[in-house]
Amino acid sequence: MPIYEYRCQDCRRTSDYLLLSLREEFTPVCKRCGSANMVRILSRVNVRLSEETRLERLADPSLWGGVDENDPKSVAKMLKKLGPELGEDFPGEVDQMIEEALESEAQAEGETSLEEDGLD
Repeated sequence: MPIYEYRCQDCRRTSDYLLLSLREEFTPVCKRCGSANMVRILSRVNVRLSEETRLERLADPSLWGGVDENDPKSVAKMLKKLGPELGEDFPGEVDQMIEEALESEAQAEGETSLEEDGLD
């Protein structure tokens, strides 16, 4: 069953919809603001993995080998990997909060930005 994503042109929020039939007329409405000013966007294919498979992937030592819990940049890299391994991405707000926190810390220490380090 196809899941389609639409972006609201008014509030810029992305909403997804499960369509059981492609033959029926469908008019998406924003789940946040209720606007019908929606544009269909391309989304990547999402393959559902069993919980056992996800846990096996997380148990792989190579995933955790390079993580230094005292280094915020290392933790940010790990968090960006962790979302897909758990079967879902973090919402854009979480990614933005992580990046803003690391940027402010990097500026305080006089380090390079996340874009320069290849984290963005």
